[in-house]
Amino acid sequence: MPLTLDTYRLLGRSGLRVSPLALGAATFGTEWGWGAEPDEARKLFDLYVERGGNFIDTATTYTEGSSERLLGAFARDRRESLVLATKYTTLRRPGDPNSGGSHRKSLFGSVEASLRQLGTDYIDLLYLHVWDFTTPVEEILRGLDDLVRQGKVLYVAISNAPAWQVSRMQAVADLRGWSPLVALQIEYNLIERTGERDLIPMAREMGLGVVPYSPLAGGVLTGKYRSGDVTTADSGPGDGTRKSFNAALGLLTERNFAVAEVVREVAGELGCSPAQVGLAWTLQNPAVTAPIIGARTPAQLENNLGALEVDFTADQLARLDAAGAIDLGFPHAMLAGDHIRNVTVGGLRIESRR
Repeated sequence: MPLTLDTYRLLGRSGLRVSPLALGAATFGTEWGWGAEPDEARKLFDLYVERGGNFIDTATTYTEGSSERLLGAFARDRRESLVLATKYTTLRRPGDPNSGGSHRKSLFGSVEASLRQLGTDYIDLLYLHVWDFTTPVEEILRGLDDLVRQGKVLYVAISNAPAWQVSRMQAVADLRGWSPLVALQIEYNLIERTGERDLIPMAREMGLGVVPYSPLAGGVLTGKYRSGDVTTADSGPGDGTRKSFNAALGLLTERNFAVAEVVREVAGELGCSPAQVGLAWTLQNPAVTAPIIGARTPAQLENNLGALEVDFTADQLARLDAAGAIDLGFPHAMLAGDHIRNVTVGGLRIESRR
């Protein structure tokens, strides 16, 4: 049975109900050289919520603050029905060494800025945006818990952090009785699958819903780029900037074009778009709660929402999985192998097949 935006899912180990596709508001504003003007951003917001969508993702630094300001203005009349997620740690003011990072001062300052920009008195979901390798985990968790107790934040989450640190934080939060992490935001798509080694299994085990960003690999999986297309020539509003950005990130490679070609083939068989196939593939993973859509136009968003109706055959799923498969590495590949493990228990030799 096809999903819809109002087929709500629980987010991790919480009782919070969210749509199976989140609307990314990083495209609200054009300060980064691409994105949607305010009128177009309003159309994106209206289309999403009118279909039953309630989960919208932003950050205090997106489009120099325009993302939060526009989202706050759009959400004002229906604030209570929405789940607004934002992030802290990446704000940095010249000459102020404490304006960024994961520490308590940065956390409280960033949250106050987000509350002002969003025009609200609480944030539904707050992510630690980027791990800083500096702040003690107890300081981070206690600060997040204090904000929850103050009512300024309802749920806490994390993004872009090592799996072992996230699992450690969850264990500390449980032992101290602090607010647990309920979501993990990571880059995850058919091209970038390294999260399958540790991050995604860890999230399932520790009760964090996975919220993938860049589910279409910066547009590579939509088929808009082809093999050898690594120039920065402008092919439309914002496309040249985006293309050069993807090239700089190493996304425009022959391996990635080969994955995109399989996506295109499956899309042709199903009579849908490659973007719909790429998004629908992420939804097949039971650990994934809601991929984030980064549409720039209402037409793109409309197309992306069609991913909820895609139904793969077993053969198509197998081909997609094989196209983007990665080496899980040690010990995962060994543990997943079909081998005999000899275990001695109290002098009794037991053979078990793994």
